[in-house]
Amino acid sequence: MTDTPETDLPESALPGAELPDLPPRLALAWGVAERPERVPRRELSIERIVEAAVEIADAEGLAGVSMARVAKSLGFTTMSLYRYVTSKDDLLLLMQEVVLDLEFPPPHEPADWRAELREWALFTFELFRRHSWVLDVPVTGAPITPASLRALDAGLRALRSTPLDDGDKIATILLLNGFTRNAALLDRDLRQANTAGTDAAAAVGPELADTLRALVDEVRFPYLRPIVERGSYAAYGTSTFDDEEDVGWGLERTLDGVAAYVAARAAAGGPDPETPAGGVPQDEGVAEALAVAQRYASDPKVKKAAAKRKDVERRLREEQKKVREREKALREARKAEAEAVRAAQERADRG
Repeated sequence: MTDTPETDLPESALPGAELPDLPPRLALAWGVAERPERVPRRELSIERIVEAAVEIADAEGLAGVSMARVAKSLGFTTMSLYRYVTSKDDLLLLMQEVVLDLEFPPPHEPADWRAELREWALFTFELFRRHSWVLDVPVTGAPITPASLRALDAGLRALRSTPLDDGDKIATILLLNGFTRNAALLDRDLRQANTAGTDAAAAVGPELADTLRALVDEVRFPYLRPIVERGSYAAYGTSTFDDEEDVGWGLERTLDGVAAYVAARAAAGGPDPETPAGGVPQDEGVAEALAVAQRYASDPKVKKAAAKRKDVERRLREEQKKVREREKALREARKAEAEAVRAAQERADRG
């Protein structure tokens, strides 16, 4: 008879309860998998394997994690690990469980959904930033592991005082989670670029603003061009990522949207929250926008028109290149003319 891992069992796994038939990785995550019958050495365990893998991922990223690498760091053979973890995919799931298995900030009393949701989002952002390799783990479906469900539960707890229904609450958490993942991914990529010296300013030289002014014309970029002219894009594009300003601003605007929806739901006798001020139901607006996007992406006539537009843009760039070349030739001709005048003057002075 085999023993179960030394992990707290969920309520469904308590004596007398019927356990579901889980895939190996989920059984490991829920602590209901059987231990291997033949243990090569007592010091090796699932906990040690996962801990070593997390240390490698934190130091080198997910690309540095392999069963062989983890086994070597522990002083065991690769086959020894497979007695505990049947595949690398299983290991990745357990690694996520370890870093997600944290206590979220406590609830407010009285309840304050915005403050609590803000804390939940920023806590999640910080977790992603400290273990940024989690962002590279493929998403294989809805969260059904203990730690990921506890994180979802903490987010739903923040919305307990709102009039939102179940679907609204889950959608709100998905919205905030998407924002924090994207913010953490941008933070990681910018930090890596700065460390490697490959930021935008370094890529084009010190005169980034002048370079952009030469490249961004008013024909192809009519709304970006004025911003480039004012130098705003260059200043923003080379700035460092700031948690409080960049993440905070985006998070607050996202929460503003949630607040408007919550208020509409709570308004007694008010307009249907599914219908904004313009009178078009949001669901219809989304469907219409999606249809437009799909037409742009798949309609043959739209594709043909886009190809023609790209051809015109290409020819425009070629003409602009010719203009720049002629302007350069003109500058060189003027320079040569000035030098000739100066040489003539010098000859006259000597004569």
